[in-house]
Amino acid sequence: MVKIGNAFFLFIGFLAVFLSAATLAGGGGGYKLSTGDVLSISVFNEPDLSVEEVRVATTGVISFPLLGEVKVVGLTAKQVEQRLTELLLDGYLKHPKISVSIKEYRLFFVHGEVRSPGGYNYQDGLTVRKAIVLAGGFSERASKEKITLVSENAPGEPAKVDLNHPVRPGDVIMVGESFF
Repeated sequence: MVKIGNAFFLFIGFLAVFLSAATLAGGGGGYKLSTGDVLSISVFNEPDLSVEEVRVATTGVISFPLLGEVKVVGLTAKQVEQRLTELLLDGYLKHPKISVSIKEYRLFFVHGEVRSPGGYNYQDGLTVRKAIVLAGGFSERASKEKITLVSENAPGEPAKVDLNHPVRPGDVIMVGESFF
């Protein structure tokens, strides 16, 4: 009979936590970074190069030690890891190991017939219903059938949506008024 030690189970547990954290952070999910997102960047065994919190500027760049400004807008967290690795390999480090996670997503917006219109921090799994709750709920004059959304990824005409429609960072939700 083969005995499996506690170290093996500890390793498997660590691996599961690491993979789920990477997925939630947008590392493999295809989430594209944009202005306003806040990143945490860790360079293994290089605390002077690690950045606890850096916001993507309106110019689409982050400020990174040694490298200066690095363009990250439109990239996934995994692509930023790869880009920083390439840049640090170019005369700075021999074997950089970099981890990038999204610490704070950019805002989404709710306006119209809600109690507290404004911008709110995106949360994973957000729907129109949850976004309206964050905005204080429907006002007395709100129409639950007149809800539209303009997506940051497809700007233009607002699309009619229901309460279960997913919301992404940068989206704008408009709750219309009921006439009765």
